[in-house]
Amino acid sequence: MIRTWKRVALLGICILPLWGNAQSKGTNPPNWYNLDYEADGVRGISTEKAYELLINRESTPVVVGVLDGGIDYKHEDLKDVMWTNPKEVAGNGEDDDDNGYIDDVHGWNFMGNAEGENVHYDNLEVTRLIRLYEPKYISVLPSTPLREDERREFVAYQRMISDYTSKLDQANFGSLNYGRLKEEIDAIANSIGKDIKDMTKADIDAFKPKTDRQKLAIRMTKRELSDDKSFEDFYKELEEGVNYYRAQVDYHLNKSYDSRHIVGDNYEDAAERFYGNADIKGPDADHGTHVAGIIGAKRHNGIGVDGIADNVQIMGVRIVPDGDERDKDVANGIRYAVDNGAKVINMSFGKGYVYNKNTVDEAVKYAEEKDVLLVHAAGNDAKDIDMVKNYPMKYYTDSLDAVTGEASNWITVGATSSGLDGDLLAEFSNFGYRSVDVFAPGVKINSTMPESTYKEQNGTSMAAPVVSGLATLLRSYYPELTAKEVKDIILKSVTKIDEKVRISVDGSTKKVYLDEISVSGGIVNAKAAIEEADRYVLEKK
Repeated sequence: MIRTWKRVALLGICILPLWGNAQSKGTNPPNWYNLDYEADGVRGISTEKAYELLINRESTPVVVGVLDGGIDYKHEDLKDVMWTNPKEVAGNGEDDDDNGYIDDVHGWNFMGNAEGENVHYDNLEVTRLIRLYEPKYISVLPSTPLREDERREFVAYQRMISDYTSKLDQANFGSLNYGRLKEEIDAIANSIGKDIKDMTKADIDAFKPKTDRQKLAIRMTKRELSDDKSFEDFYKELEEGVNYYRAQVDYHLNKSYDSRHIVGDNYEDAAERFYGNADIKGPDADHGTHVAGIIGAKRHNGIGVDGIADNVQIMGVRIVPDGDERDKDVANGIRYAVDNGAKVINMSFGKGYVYNKNTVDEAVKYAEEKDVLLVHAAGNDAKDIDMVKNYPMKYYTDSLDAVTGEASNWITVGATSSGLDGDLLAEFSNFGYRSVDVFAPGVKINSTMPESTYKEQNGTSMAAPVVSGLATLLRSYYPELTAKEVKDIILKSVTKIDEKVRISVDGSTKKVYLDEISVSGGIVNAKAAIEEADRYVLEKK
């Protein structure tokens, strides 16, 4: 699970894992990630400059598989760019193309059943692993004699317990803080006789708190309100905070909760392919809809936003719940997208633990054999993922310690902001000299949301589709290029930044160059990628 990210300080406690970024303050131009630094003064990827080089050139449509939590395929800015299975008849209950998936008109949902029920919430992978190992190790002492394989498993289990306990403590505390603040704001609105949706900053400024809790609530509210944020927006974020931490406690970290029975598959059979339903929107399509819009929202139609790719077909593959995705679904999602014509697959999700890495590795190898490019978000923990693993990953492994190869068709993407110097790297972005390939804009990215709405979001989840959009652009105008060649061109054509950025290492801040924390050492650049592709194709002839 990689969700959008924001930092909100409540009741004196800084709580990290969702929403915002200090760098997101201020106003960026619309579609800033498509703009050019020299022409527009912000470090976008020069998409519009790239199209100036492509005038009068022909392109071919490219199918992009968006493996995510769901897509609103009826969105006003996406409906014209959705992939439509040409051999499938919508709603007839038949598998018209004999691919094993009934009515898969715009994609497939691996988190539902044939009766139309869908998984909404699921555990974190660490919760599922603890549930698996707890009966075996809960009573084992560290000094107990064990076989070598059992010893390694037990040590891993102890590490999981420590991590799980920390997450649960934070979730309980966060739920308490957000809940208390919301209660106080609701009570203040009630005391002045206003519906919460009609409250304003002026009401907060005029209110005279009578208790210490009211004083603290008012202080925290004023700190979050700014000239470019309304009270309504603040309250929506507060509700999101309450809902997020409640989901953590009730579902993500609840060992007694297991939603997999809804799917009805044999979960232990990793080779099982045909389960789910055709509902690619599902119960929560916020994240996937936003990702899809960055890649390919209809360009120059006079509404909404402009995606990066102008000849794209978005295929929805629902595999990510509110919780951690399951390896079986990830593997099947990759295979489904590959088998149904995707040439680029966006994966804006990730987790710290893995259950069946081999089945995902085999799917990645399958995509590699079929010349499909995989683009993956680096994660939002501000960690060095050379050291702290983030799954899935580009490395093939026989075990957690033995690296046996690297996928040639894989790009891992970190996030940058529109800031300069130390503020350039998004403060939440993971990094890694070997593990992160490139950076792309991922702060205050405005894109599509369900029911034909739009919203700014932050995260490497937003940076990955920027790169997927660029890869789609290249595969559309240069169809002769392989997935590996597209990857090489994107990495070779990045904008190198001669400025140091801030990262956190062992609890302290350090300044480094991007080439110290990534393979390419730069931010993707569409114009430079087109120029590099032209040179490459010319030399290849």
